Amino acid sequence: MPLLLVVRFLLSLVSLAILGYAGYLLYEWYDGTQYVREADGVLVRDRENWMLWLGLALLAFSGLGRFLLLPLLAKPDTDPSRAERSAGTMIKSASGADLYVESLGDRDRPTIVLTHGWSLDSTIWFYAKRDLLRDSRVVTWDLPGLGRSRPASSEGIALPVFAQDLRSVIEWTGAPSVVVVGHSIGGMTIQTLARDMPEFFSERIAGAVLLNTTYTNPLKTMILPRLMQAIRWPLLEPIMRIMIVLQPLVWLGAWQSYLSGSAHLANRLGFGKFVTRSQLDHVTLLSTRNPPANIMRGNLAMFRWDATGALAKVPTPLLVVGGEVDIVTKPEAGATIAQTAPNGRYLPVGGVNHMGFHELSSTYDAEIASFAGTCLLAAASGVPAGQGSPPAGGERLV
Repeated sequence: MPLLLVVRFLLSLVSLAILGYAGYLLYEWYDGTQYVREADGVLVRDRENWMLWLGLALLAFSGLGRFLLLPLLAKPDTDPSRAERSAGTMIKSASGADLYVESLGDRDRPTIVLTHGWSLDSTIWFYAKRDLLRDSRVVTWDLPGLGRSRPASSEGIALPVFAQDLRSVIEWTGAPSVVVVGHSIGGMTIQTLARDMPEFFSERIAGAVLLNTTYTNPLKTMILPRLMQAIRWPLLEPIMRIMIVLQPLVWLGAWQSYLSGSAHLANRLGFGKFVTRSQLDHVTLLSTRNPPANIMRGNLAMFRWDATGALAKVPTPLLVVGGEVDIVTKPEAGATIAQTAPNGRYLPVGGVNHMGFHELSSTYDAEIASFAGTCLLAAASGVPAGQGSPPAGGERLV
């Protein structure tokens, strides 16, 4: 999510400046502004106590600010999201990557494979795993470089490689056909699989669900696209490459930004009006604990990616869900993908942003479950891909 990366980077500089100013005030208080002579003739430092109290307050904010900001940024929780894992396993991908995979539910059930967005990991499917598990087997995995998955090399953080990895996960499931669901770069990975391996896609994918994603370089389909493309070469790419080299320092800064709450402030821009405190903290935690160098490599890879018309090659039923206030991938991007697919349908969701599948999980998951059930039933009945109608649904949700 390059846009949020820029905002988070700027806010992290502000957070570090606050920490630095706190240190300056405390040092100045300790050092004293001048020496004064007491009645007994002894020289003592003349300290201004406002420096002490303001310095301590800013220092406390730098380490505990998230507890102050979270209640201001998001709603109270009724169903808290948690970065939990189930019992998983490591598999070797055809790309050479070591992939962390979790499989929940009976292997004889219809299988849904979930691919998360960039800078996150598979724990972000906290709600989806629970909701979809009622009728299906749910398989999640960490993209290489994030969570517990490891790429074969730094060149392994690229969309064509991710498509190979997704194919390896699908083959590992042992299911004759699956429904694939992808958020953001997860949806881009699914489109890359269709572009690069259309025969495999047509044979093994009973249906595809793309959540808040795009079909090309995301700088072209986010808000302020001209500005973002204009600053790509002189600003974005150099900053990202510097952050790769300076990963240890960047990581320390990221954790300080998380503790102060400035990272939460940046990530709040990716949510709409429904976000709760645990959801915002969950996303911010994942984008903090994942290696910054890998996150930067993934962003650079997205700048060089395009899969325009990839799903026009395959008859697989397609459901594209977009947030009406998504600033990272504007709704028009999702609508374009659905329009170019022979069996595509676009479903806009009101009031949600780029992380809509997380903040309004019940709505998203109900649509995914209904679509997947229809597609997998058709596949089990031997209906060729594309001959069944995509599940009907409302023009707009919420």
